[in-house]
Amino acid sequence: MIKTDLSDVYLGYISCLNKQDWSRLGRFVDDDVHHNGRRLGLSGYRDMLERDFRDIPDLQFNVQMMMAEPSRVASRLLFNCTPRGEFLGLAINGRKISFSENVFYEFRAKKIVRVWSVIDKAAIEAQLRALLTA
Repeated sequence: MIKTDLSDVYLGYISCLNKQDWSRLGRFVDDDVHHNGRRLGLSGYRDMLERDFRDIPDLQFNVQMMMAEPSRVASRLLFNCTPRGEFLGLAINGRKISFSENVFYEFRAKKIVRVWSVIDKAAIEAQLRALLTA
């Protein structure tokens, strides 16, 4: 698999998420996918994403930076959204927040088999502190 192909596959995956086109998710995600070391499988992965969109109705995945090599993609995603209640254990309760997520994906046969994700929780905490002192 060449780099350009994997970049296109990844951008197709991001488009699938933003459209919430769950019927196409299996085109991009392997049946045995793992997320942060836990085996979720395709159905568990889909459940996680559907829950994210229920909890954050205006959720959109915005690729700020992406690097691809033959079997891996590294991406920095930006979010500007309004979680309804708690997010990462923080009481957001309908306030608009912005944060980034650094994600590494491992692919096999053009499907995601492993995902490692780190969300910048400190950026969210700083925004909440600023709101409380404003």
